[in-house]
Amino acid sequence: MKKAVERTARWGRALIVTGSLLGLGLGVAGCSESDRPLEPPVRFDGNIFGTFYQVTIMDPLTQGESLELEEGFKAELESVDQAMSTYRDDSELIAFNEAPLDEWQPLSNELIDVLAISQSVAEASHGAFDITVGDLVNLWSFGPGARPETVPSDDALSEELAQVGIDALEIDTQNMQARRTRDVFVDLSGVAKGHGTDRVAAYLEQQGLEHYLVNIGGELIARGLRDEEEQTPWQVGIEVPENGQQRAQHIIPLESMSVATSGDYRNYFEVDGQRFSHTIDPRTGRPVTHQLASVSVFHPSNAWADAWATALLVVGEQEAMQLAIENNLKVLLLVRDGEQWRSIASPEFVNYFGETLVNELGIEQRRAPATNSPATDSPAPADPSVIGE
Repeated sequence: MKKAVERTARWGRALIVTGSLLGLGLGVAGCSESDRPLEPPVRFDGNIFGTFYQVTIMDPLTQGESLELEEGFKAELESVDQAMSTYRDDSELIAFNEAPLDEWQPLSNELIDVLAISQSVAEASHGAFDITVGDLVNLWSFGPGARPETVPSDDALSEELAQVGIDALEIDTQNMQARRTRDVFVDLSGVAKGHGTDRVAAYLEQQGLEHYLVNIGGELIARGLRDEEEQTPWQVGIEVPENGQQRAQHIIPLESMSVATSGDYRNYFEVDGQRFSHTIDPRTGRPVTHQLASVSVFHPSNAWADAWATALLVVGEQEAMQLAIENNLKVLLLVRDGEQWRSIASPEFVNYFGETLVNELGIEQRRAPATNSPATDSPAPADPSVIGE
């Protein structure tokens, strides 16, 4: 299988440190006995999407089975990269971005699905998540067309911002096609890595595996248990957002759940002492400047979690919590408070993980208003089947 082009991709945002993965040094290479049983955990490591992947399996495996599994999930990752990369000239997404305006383009099922998720989160977040922001990202030197690290002029920003908007993208889910109505560059870096994590987990599930952890650049899905005999769940660490350090702020038990984290503290540049984050607010065209440093969203689907984490990081602490409450999202925020950090949990996070754990970790709680209307974890793409008209 050919490897993805190794570049510093925008797909690698905030890293979640997984404590359960440290020190699991069981190699699966070099054994010629395909039927030899392997001692769990079995871990696979590699690179994809400009970042790393780690797949850890606790189910019984033979050497031959492990090699087949690795070949299978790497094919899934390659498929996602081929469909959604902005760093490959031959990707399906690049072909779509280069297609004539106002002409429907037939697209793969997975690309249509991710576009539909993106459209739904864009609408629910009131434009804080917008996959048509690609040219703005490039203008700020954070995209595949990276340029010198300079601050764009107001005129250049205004020109690009005038094109941006989810209304420039129409999706026909029934006929599996989409089109651009303005000359926008669709960029799926805020959701595609999560989709890739979902794809690997779905493949492992199809192979009958029950206990595993998938980690793609800090986006994780846990299934089953870390230790079935001891009934020990997987433990994941939410990284403290500090430059030059890799330290877990909180350790969270994860079972049959995924988590995606977005942070503003790894990918940035400085000009004349001013720091510019890679997180661009599609409503203003400028990097965010608030004190919200990290957002972790816990959701059954990592694609949904990935998109929501991006959206909530854009809007800042107050609006992020309001959106989390409105959409019943399990969210953990890390906010700068001088030289310290405050951790804040949404009501659904507390409901899911329990007040005991939240209190033990010293996490602040936010209460939902009494008039809060019911919402779903992941709103389905809207009808009619053509989204955006």
